[in-house]
Amino acid sequence: MHKVKKVAISVGDLNGIGIELILKNHDIVSNMIEPVYIIDEEMLYQAYKLLDIDMPSNFRTASPNSKYFNIQSGEISKESGAYSFDSFKKAVELAQNNEVDAICTLPIHKKAWELSGISYKGHTDALRDFCNMDAIMMLGCPNLYVALFTEHIPLKNVPSALTFGKLEKFLLDFNSSAKPKNIVGVLGLNPHAGDGGVLGNEEEIITSAILGANEKIGNKIYNQTPLVPDIAFTPNVRKNYKYLIAMYHDQGLAPLKALYFDESINVSLNLPFIRTSVDHGTAFDKAYKKADISGASYINAIKYITDLK
Repeated sequence: MHKVKKVAISVGDLNGIGIELILKNHDIVSNMIEPVYIIDEEMLYQAYKLLDIDMPSNFRTASPNSKYFNIQSGEISKESGAYSFDSFKKAVELAQNNEVDAICTLPIHKKAWELSGISYKGHTDALRDFCNMDAIMMLGCPNLYVALFTEHIPLKNVPSALTFGKLEKFLLDFNSSAKPKNIVGVLGLNPHAGDGGVLGNEEEIITSAILGANEKIGNKIYNQTPLVPDIAFTPNVRKNYKYLIAMYHDQGLAPLKALYFDESINVSLNLPFIRTSVDHGTAFDKAYKKADISGASYINAIKYITDLK
């Protein structure tokens, strides 16, 4: 009989839409997994009263041991930032103690974290520190997943971050954690993938890292030469790949979100446990306003966990 996975779900910023996604989709989610929501009963009561919706049955919680505060819909506050971080940290602790099989995170606000004195830029940065591992950020949906070699750094710093050693290790870590069954496409950095050095020579580094990774893996997992970035997401090219590796944030995520915004998720690879998340923000403009909020990304984030062996 298939084992139902237990998943800790951090509630994200309570001034945003995360708790509404949780409450409205509980019946669907609880048929897929055994959810443990990281929120204390007082904050939960406040949230569902503000939303004016019925409290779902069979709703299991675990307290993040954070301070009570008054929810202010759509506001950036240090209190909501601190609570969202504590909820996330508790979920991680449950996973590290093998009390849950995976974690799923609802959206936080980076400025709220900063206001509350948290130094991390987001979930992935914190996970690297908590687990002392090089977590890989991957976003997408079953049609296409995109992993990011560099993430939240200024564009001007990307070329200097691109070294043979770092990229080869990234490709090796990606292969061991994503376990791709088909060839993975690695994008070039420059327009036209450098045009033979006319528009930049970083593709020489990328090619060397690909060859080095393939040799160590013992298989041609990665395409031999970098893909031209401006055609990598066109239908005729992307149909050949389930996974693409982008060199920087917007190179991968701008086209991905144009194609699959509502259904995409965020996955942290190369960790000792599974972590998924929605691929959207706190949507402060819609929070607690009875707006039409899609739960597709949240449901897909849960489904990714259930589909893993």
